Amino acid sequence: LTGATLTGADLSGTDLRDAILTNTTLTQITWSKKTILSGANMSGADLTQAQLSGIDMSGADLTNADLGKFARLRDANLSNANLTSAILTDAILTDANLYRADLTNANLPGAYLDNANLAGAILANARLANARLTGAILWRADLTGAFLTDAFLTEANLYRADLTGADLPGANLLNARLYRADLTGADLTGAILSKANLYRADLTGTNLTDAFLINADLEDADLTGANLTDADLTDANLRYAILTNVTWSNTICPDGISSEDKADDTCE
Repeated sequence: LTGATLTGADLSGTDLRDAILTNTTLTQITWSKKTILSGANMSGADLTQAQLSGIDMSGADLTNADLGKFARLRDANLSNANLTSAILTDAILTDANLYRADLTNANLPGAYLDNANLAGAILANARLANARLTGAILWRADLTGAFLTDAFLTEANLYRADLTGADLPGANLLNARLYRADLTGADLTGAILSKANLYRADLTGTNLTDAFLINADLEDADLTGANLTDADLTDANLRYAILTNVTWSNTICPDGISSEDKADDTCE
C-alpha cells in the first residue's frame, strides 16, 4: 500500500501488523482499539489529526510521519516504535506507552504526555516546548539537546535521565525525581526545581540563573561551574554537594540569607 490514498477508509478492527504503509495518506480514517498496527511501516505517512487512542502500534515505524495537530494517541502502545522526526504538535499522548521509543528530532510542542511511559526512550533534540509531562516516567531516557522551554515536568520520574545540553528555561520540575540525572551544560534559567530530588545529579556547568530550588535535595550533587545567579536555594539540602567554581551572585542561600550578605559572598 505504499503511497496509497486511503482517506475516509474504515479500518476499525483491521489487522495491519507489519503492513507496508510508507508515504500513505491515512487521513479521516475510522480506527478502533481492535485495529492492530504493531510493526507496521508508516514512515512518511500522512496521519493528520489521527484518532489512534488505545491502538497497538508497538514497534511501528513512523519516521517522518505527519500526525499534524491534536492527534489522539491516549493510552496507545508505541513501545519500541520509531518516531524519528515525526510531527506530533499538540498531540494527546496521555498515559501512552512509549517505552524505548525513538523520538529523535520529533516535533512535540504543546504535546500532552501526562503519565506517559517514556522509560528508556530516545528524545535527543526533540522539540517539547510547552509540553505537559506531569507524572511521566522518563527514567534512563535520552533527552540530550532536547528543547523543553516552559515544559511541565512536575512529579516526573527522571532517574538517571540524560539531559546533557538540554534547554529547560522556565520548565516546571516541581517535585520531579532527578536522582543521578545528568544535567551537564543544561539551561535551567528560571526553572522551578523546588522540592526536586537531585541527589547525586550532575549539574556541571548548568545554568541555574533565577531558578527556584526551594527545599530541593542536592545532596552529593556535582555543581562544578554551575551558575546560581539570583537562584533561590531556601531550605535546599547541599550536604556533600560539590560547589567548585560555582557562580554565586545575589543567590538566596539555604538559610534564607543572600550570598551578598555572607562574609565570602557564597553559600558554602
